[in-house]
Amino acid sequence: MLAIKLMRTGAKKRPSYRVVVKEKQSKRDGAYLENVGTYNPTRQPAEINLNMDRVRYWIANGAQPTETVSQLIKAAARNEATAEPATA
Repeated sequence: MLAIKLMRTGAKKRPSYRVVVKEKQSKRDGAYLENVGTYNPTRQPAEINLNMDRVRYWIANGAQPTETVSQLIKAAARNEATAEPATA
């Protein structure tokens, strides 16, 4: 079964994360199928960059996001919706 999870990167006490699609039972920082975005909680406000097309594709194909990633997806979707009228 596939999951959309956070993979920790960054230095000691300076975390940043990749949002990746991987096997549910694999290690946190192990091999992954695709990198679909990044999350940097150390910035104010937290920086979330997701490729929403690929996230939707993987969810449609059965990948299940973890609780934290589902919150990030909702926040990114909210940011995408508020930013879109400004560009239109």
